[in-house]
Amino acid sequence: MAEGGSLVAQEERFMLGSIGFPELLVMVIVGGFAIVGNWKIFTKAGYRGILSLTMLIPIVNVVVWFFLAFSEWPVLKELSALKQKPTPSGPLS
Repeated sequence: MAEGGSLVAQEERFMLGSIGFPELLVMVIVGGFAIVGNWKIFTKAGYRGILSLTMLIPIVNVVVWFFLAFSEWPVLKELSALKQKPTPSGPLS
């Protein structure tokens, strides 16, 4: 039984050891671009940009995308409120 456990440990070390610096650098750069892009999406929709960090959490990111897709954005709420606001009549001053 001890040999089987050490084999699993060796496989785990191999998998973790197979990620080198170039792969790690690519992962960080791609993750950075994803966070910046999502940050812009959240801020343009009227939400706080920090919510873009939720996109790094598996399953939560899918829930957040559905929330963005089907909720009414604060920016659109503000726009509809401004459109319904009565305009003053009379000469411009």
